[in-house]
Amino acid sequence: MQMPSITGFYLALLGLIYAALALQVVRLRRGNRVTFGDGENARLRSAIRVHANFIEYVPIIALLTAMLEMSGSSAIRVHMLMATLLVARLLHPLGMYSRPGTWQFRAGRVGGIFLTMAVLIAASLFLLSRSWPW
Repeated sequence: MQMPSITGFYLALLGLIYAALALQVVRLRRGNRVTFGDGENARLRSAIRVHANFIEYVPIIALLTAMLEMSGSSAIRVHMLMATLLVARLLHPLGMYSRPGTWQFRAGRVGGIFLTMAVLIAASLFLLSRSWPW
């Protein structure tokens, strides 16, 4: 079994995005003097949800992809899954900070979550096909 170095590379980039999202929440909390919750502040609420949405999806997808990589899945497949996840996780915050109904909202939020779901389902099915006990 090999170390999942491709997945690891993308996880490092995703970790930096996660840190930026967390720092945005901290900045908005401090700026609005909110110690818990969102203080009824729409921007802070969006930042909290972007941060939470990231952590709700990225770990399971990364684990699935790392298992694919360790089981010998092709490097191209692993790159495609993780690169798509990276793009999705960059798009999603852009959409969350846009006004609903705008092009930015649809491309960012809707496109980001669509790509995230596509990667989640694809990684799950690929791993299932590799690990099905025949």
